[in-house]
Amino acid sequence: MDLYERDRELAALAGATAGAAGGTGAGVALVGEAGAGKSALVEVACARAAGLRVLRGGCDPLVTPRPLGPFRDLIAGLRPADLTDPAAACEVAYEALRGEPTVLVVEDAHWIDGASVEVLRFLVRRLEVLPCALVVTYRDDEIGAQHQLRPLLGDFAKLDGLTTLRLDPLTVDGVAMLLRGGPLDAAQVHPLTGGNPFFVAEVAKEPGRPLPATVRDAVLARTAGIAAEDLEVLQLAATAPDRLADRVLPTLGVDLPTLRRLHDTGLLLRDRQGLVFRHELARLAVESTIPAGGAARLHARLLESLERLEPRDPAVLTHHAVSAADPVRAARYAQDAAEEAARAGDHTDAVAFLRIAVANLHGAPPGERARVLTRLGYEQYMTSSLEEAIGSVTATFPLWHAAGDRAGLASAHESCALFEYYSARRQQAEYHADRAASAAPSHAGGAQFIKGYLAFLRSDQELAARHCADASRIAEAAGDTTLALRTAVVGAAAALGLGAAGARDRLLTLIEDAKAHGLDELASTGYSNLSYLDVEQRRLREAERVLEESLAFTIARDIPICNHWQTAVRARLRFVGGRWSAAAEDAADVLARDGMPLATLWPHLISALLPLRRDGAVSPSGAPGAAGAADVVTDHLDAAWAVAERLDEPLRRLPVLAALAERAWLTGADDPRLAAAPAVLAAAVGTPATAWVAGDLAVWLCRLGVEARIDAPQVLAHIAEPHRLMLSGHHHDAADWWRRAGAPYDEALALADAPDVDDQVQAIERLDLLGATAVADRLRLGLRRRGVAQLPQRPRAETRANPAGLTNRQLDVAKLVARGLTNAEIAGKLFISVKTADHHVSAVLTKLGLTSRRTVMAQAEALKLS
Repeated sequence: MDLYERDRELAALAGATAGAAGGTGAGVALVGEAGAGKSALVEVACARAAGLRVLRGGCDPLVTPRPLGPFRDLIAGLRPADLTDPAAACEVAYEALRGEPTVLVVEDAHWIDGASVEVLRFLVRRLEVLPCALVVTYRDDEIGAQHQLRPLLGDFAKLDGLTTLRLDPLTVDGVAMLLRGGPLDAAQVHPLTGGNPFFVAEVAKEPGRPLPATVRDAVLARTAGIAAEDLEVLQLAATAPDRLADRVLPTLGVDLPTLRRLHDTGLLLRDRQGLVFRHELARLAVESTIPAGGAARLHARLLESLERLEPRDPAVLTHHAVSAADPVRAARYAQDAAEEAARAGDHTDAVAFLRIAVANLHGAPPGERARVLTRLGYEQYMTSSLEEAIGSVTATFPLWHAAGDRAGLASAHESCALFEYYSARRQQAEYHADRAASAAPSHAGGAQFIKGYLAFLRSDQELAARHCADASRIAEAAGDTTLALRTAVVGAAAALGLGAAGARDRLLTLIEDAKAHGLDELASTGYSNLSYLDVEQRRLREAERVLEESLAFTIARDIPICNHWQTAVRARLRFVGGRWSAAAEDAADVLARDGMPLATLWPHLISALLPLRRDGAVSPSGAPGAAGAADVVTDHLDAAWAVAERLDEPLRRLPVLAALAERAWLTGADDPRLAAAPAVLAAAVGTPATAWVAGDLAVWLCRLGVEARIDAPQVLAHIAEPHRLMLSGHHHDAADWWRRAGAPYDEALALADAPDVDDQVQAIERLDLLGATAVADRLRLGLRRRGVAQLPQRPRAETRANPAGLTNRQLDVAKLVARGLTNAEIAGKLFISVKTADHHVSAVLTKLGLTSRRTVMAQAEALKLS
């Protein structure tokens, strides 16, 4: 096959295949309009990849794609069960590719499904250690802002070893070469075809005909003279989104002579599963010949034939039922396809299928419509589309009333209560919880659970315990295992919030029970609450272990809403633990995503406090950028305040007040919201559930000098130990507590609060090491005013060791170095090349200010890497 003006692309593909042959993978994305020559380029590159296995598959233009569509036939060993488990599919694909140099091609990715995107993202992050050249082709004019392929395209834009190449139209010279010196004039053909290689090739096949105005005309010239029955078979093939499968040909009455005649048109090719058009443009051209009203009949004919065959593919059946304008079948098959997609962890496509089902439930009983809308709302919630989820479930209220199903109505209000709370609207959440309880008093277990959960989140643990006890009794009487587990998870979390012995182990056991019952969302919710409480109560090492496991679980089971929350928790963990660059990275990630507004509170606080601590970000002072920095801090604090106001909970409001107090202490800027802080603190203390947030706020208020307005005995009796030590004047003990916990900023401030100059000098040194330059400078100024002349100089940026500057990836590397792993072993653990591991280890040593990995191992405990 001859290719023209594609040397650059062929060279890139040759480099990728050569790397795969040598054991190092790479990825190439080929982008271009239909007919640009993507498939021809892949064909040549694969033919030249001598000695490499070639796995080539594509995506189909279904109304909604089927889960793992391109991988179903590509990867040997991919069992039916793996199609319902994205994590298993990722592992199977990885194992299939690691043992043999391979060219893996996924074509027409503009039609890809969400589960396949996750498998590809899993693979591209491990290409450095896979002998695999990954080639993805797509049309960018079909990729919208919210397209499922976008995350993978982002990986191609930012990850090493991945390249994106756009196929430009042929020049006049390229067109001339493709015309091969025939009678046609390249100067005339080029503007007509726009340099599209497929169009030019079609024109070149019939040089004696008048120049066609469009590629459609060029293709349809090849159907001139064929019988009407043969044209109908071509039209049937054009309505099949992937191919006209061999197994369906007999049911359509297509015999061998017909196939021979169709072969002579040059429009169809044969693959191992059936007939396919030589090019998508050819299929579209034939499809355009179907008369008005004819497409529905053709789709109906295909649908009836496919229904006689097993196994059935509900995604394909949905496509044909929708196109056949058959609402009953469309609704039925779309629900089956949604269930299959959800089992595969592809909740985005499950939403798309359920929308099709809802749109085709004309005349269905109200109860059936309500059940489908409820399923849609749940899948929308799983994909972080909370507003859409609320809209879908709210639409079921009149339907449940019409069906006389009070239990269904109560369940809908329960769902809305949860979705509204995660949207940071407590008042609406409590309204729906009350409506759930009154809608079906005899089925009030779910309502009691929701009320208990809301009480737990408001730190009213006694009320939470009562509601959970009621829900547990109802669940036991009804034999409702799911409700019993949900209630037990909340009960254990509430007990952990109160510091009850054994509650943490109990919660871990319940998370495993939820996994065993296939309740992924509940297991992830358990992880979310456990990790939050571990960070809140400063069990930072335990929180690190939980989040490593839980974030991987949200990715494996495609639960983006829980991933959103847990990434926010990790941002706070990094923030408290002095890993500020990693904290900023996670905070920015959370704020950039659509998802759970509830999750944004701490990322907003982190995004405000980090520039304050580093640079002071005060009000305009004439310095370049000072005004902008101050505005950014203010915007983040105001956004966090707005979330806290809507939730009206101690665990949300007190941290925001503490952040406002820290800004006031550091910059001298007053904030009227702090006037009510002592009263808010007094109302919050009294329960172990608020001991940590109350302690944080109490300490900051005392630093501001408003301790006279605080009921000291009451506060001291109900705050966490390190805060009590600080407020009682035991500054060294407090600093030791924070050091053991792994909270260096709090350790430094405990020393800064001490009256002794030497302690304050130590605080400056620790703050400089963290990069808290503005805070250290405030202490320097205070000591100079007291006449202290010998103070640590501000370290120069180029010589400053900066443990707080480790990114999340560098933290992963640093922990493995601390465990004594070699660079090769680190590369194997993190699925990166040894060369990349070398670079990361060098960066880690530089930021830690250490000269050898042996020193990292020796200081692992002090560096909080053990």
